[in-house]
Amino acid sequence: MVTAATALEGELLRLAGSVPDPELPVLSLAELGVVRAVRLRDTDAVEVELTPTYTGCPAIETMSMDIERVLRGHGMREVTVRTVLAPAWSTDDITAEGRRKLREFGIAPPRVRTPSAPVPLALGPTRTGPPRSTVPPGPTGSTGQHRTPSVPASAPAPDPVPCPHCGSADTELLSRFSSTACKALRRCLACREPFDHFKEV
Repeated sequence: MVTAATALEGELLRLAGSVPDPELPVLSLAELGVVRAVRLRDTDAVEVELTPTYTGCPAIETMSMDIERVLRGHGMREVTVRTVLAPAWSTDDITAEGRRKLREFGIAPPRVRTPSAPVPLALGPTRTGPPRSTVPPGPTGSTGQHRTPSVPASAPAPDPVPCPHCGSADTELLSRFSSTACKALRRCLACREPFDHFKEV
């Protein structure tokens, strides 16, 4: 939730939010949802509340410096950027415009979750491709084929991650981490193009 009480605070909030994200410059900080509040402390002194995408995010220092530069250029003599960890940032904070820009840039945006719904978690062997079929053992308990543990039927399957290039939902996970910790590397099985997926948090 972003807050601004006066017209000047609203303008400063707009300026702070217009700063590009240093890791994903296609998005502004407002579209990423990390600028939480701007408060005037004097006629030329302002405090900005900034929430990192995760604790220890290496980009937070660059974000702060860029916000300070922009607001000083707008006449603020003193700019304080304060890191706020609660409430924690979530991919739900990315705006609809931000999701559209990610998709156009070739990055699959995070999937939209149902409010208050738990994030499904299924523990099992590490697997990057689709699960192999499970072959029941024969009378002797051995079939000579590998048996892959299956996910319990009660665990809901996650929504597919559509390809940002062609829109196909037939994609596979290649790596849980990509160019940054917040993205995974996937490949489309329809157009065969690899792409980043902004993981849900």
